[in-house]
Amino acid sequence: MKQAAVGHQLFYDPVLSGNQNISCAHCHHPDFGTSDGLSLGIGEGGEGLGPERTPGKGRHKIRKRIPRNSPGLWNLGAKEIHTLFHDGRLSHSDVYGNGFNSPAQEWLPEGLNSLLAAQALFPLTAQFEMAGNVAENEVTGAVHDRIDKGWPIIAKRVRTDPLYGKAIVEAFDDVDTPNEITIVQVVNALAAFMALEWRSTDSPLDQYLSGDTTALSPKQKKGMDLFYSKAKCATCHSGPLMSDQKFHALSIPPFGPGRTRQWDPYARDVGRMGESNRLEDAYRFRTPMLRNVALTAPYGHNGAFPDLESVVRHHLDPAVSFENWAEYDANLPPVPWLQGADFIIWQDKLEMQRVRSTVDIRPVTLSDEEIGNLVAFLYALTGTSVEEPPFGVPDGFQP
Repeated sequence: MKQAAVGHQLFYDPVLSGNQNISCAHCHHPDFGTSDGLSLGIGEGGEGLGPERTPGKGRHKIRKRIPRNSPGLWNLGAKEIHTLFHDGRLSHSDVYGNGFNSPAQEWLPEGLNSLLAAQALFPLTAQFEMAGNVAENEVTGAVHDRIDKGWPIIAKRVRTDPLYGKAIVEAFDDVDTPNEITIVQVVNALAAFMALEWRSTDSPLDQYLSGDTTALSPKQKKGMDLFYSKAKCATCHSGPLMSDQKFHALSIPPFGPGRTRQWDPYARDVGRMGESNRLEDAYRFRTPMLRNVALTAPYGHNGAFPDLESVVRHHLDPAVSFENWAEYDANLPPVPWLQGADFIIWQDKLEMQRVRSTVDIRPVTLSDEEIGNLVAFLYALTGTSVEEPPFGVPDGFQP
């Protein structure tokens, strides 16, 4: 609990960002289901919180939208999880001899106690998320040299803070003085907090599976039957995590800057292929977990769908949904200096055809009533205690 208490304060503290102007909570806030309510987030340089967040102004304004939708943080402490991020670029593996396959490769620090702790490292080094632009601060300058060189700078900020230094020493047995604190204790504390704060296992579905046959409404029971049979949702959203942790192509309409690879000539996102460099992985993204999914709109790896019904309909018939999709379906705060490129990918007919034609699911025909039942079931995945987390938002948090 002591480690989680430290992580709670750090999660809401901009001290972890390069310019000390954004915290983890700005993109993962409980008011928005531990996401941000945007299709593509506004990171370092932005102002405000959630859908009302603005891109900043003057020399501090953002230079790029975040390429992918900010995922919810529910149940990320589950031991069964072996792969994280939309493209799976972080996973349990011994390919580098440190227990993880990650963007840091062999430079990942030793002592990380979980996949979630490893995940917490990378927003700190991402230019447009928390690190800041090159030449703006010493963190991003160090990261530009090599990914692991920014973490000691952040750790020094934390350990030299008299409150954090003392609290971390009290919480961790592997350090005796503040001078021994490294980024490892920082992210292990963050992981302890997230795993405790956003653990959700008390939804109406959980109650129903535990024997309370009244926990689901008749409509939700019909939706559950569809989910596990005719609608074929459980083909990918399976098991206690409601995810197979694999990668599938859904032909989701592309937009935004994309998560481009080094030699990509335009703003595209090839998904898993960007991590694996295998052509067969192109346009495939990790199956998201569904606990509290009703709280985490918009949906898709880029937040293309504003509500549960629209994303369900897309799964049922991707081709028709793709043709009917419009730019206004994306929740993108106005950024005048970037808007010219927001949908530029649609001008590339070959790329659009590749996205359209790469689909791993076959159409399923459901009536409007059945779709309504299915959506009702997805609402039954919302935990009953999500409004009463162990810690909550600190009084001093400044959005």
